[in-house]
Amino acid sequence: MTYHVLRKSPVVSIKNLNHYFGKGSLRKQILFDINLELLPGEIVLVTGPSGSGKTTLLTLIGGLRSPQSGCVQVLRQELVGATEEKLVQVRRHIGYIFQSHNLLKSLTACQNVQMSLELHPDISPVEAVAKSTALLTTVGLANHLNHYPDNLSGGQKQRVAIARALVSRPQLVLADEPTAALDSQSGRNVVELMQQLAKEQGCTILLVTHDNRILDIADRIIHIEDGHIHRSNQHVLERSEGS
Repeated sequence: MTYHVLRKSPVVSIKNLNHYFGKGSLRKQILFDINLELLPGEIVLVTGPSGSGKTTLLTLIGGLRSPQSGCVQVLRQELVGATEEKLVQVRRHIGYIFQSHNLLKSLTACQNVQMSLELHPDISPVEAVAKSTALLTTVGLANHLNHYPDNLSGGQKQRVAIARALVSRPQLVLADEPTAALDSQSGRNVVELMQQLAKEQGCTILLVTHDNRILDIADRIIHIEDGHIHRSNQHVLERSEGS
């Protein structure tokens, strides 16, 4: 008897991606022949030295920068040659978490999270407040809903950023060095919270990091150096499947 294993459709599928900065004699290649797939529910970490192309790859996947060549399919949409309108549509289904939090100082924690829902016209203002409040409560900030960023610690700001990224229940979360500005315990708390919420919501996480203390949360680790993927380590995923 023959058994067929059903393979999940990838959330991200990249084939033969090359990317350049600059023009003419100043043109410099940043990414070289990148091939990568991310599956639903995976937590994938991207490691490598500074300047290796990690953040560039993240911004291309996130539709924050237009891919120039190859094939970059995100949520079943091709981004190479995509119009700005299509890129905006794809971005509506992606959550972003950055090292610098990118919170607006003039808005409270709750208002910062609500901003993420403004791209979703089907969600009413009342519902947006309810969803933001509920997720901030989940991340332990029930008593800080009306606090402004200047009155929050680094770990608390990053929790607001996580809530903002996840409040719309995105299919994909892109995180760029989310623990870099945090102490060891705060950083650990942040990534474990991301891990917990991602599993609950069934989303895929791609996380760029230099932090060796959080590698154990990964299903897979990708190492990029000089614009090339040098290693894809699947030992964590394989171990869990074999247990």
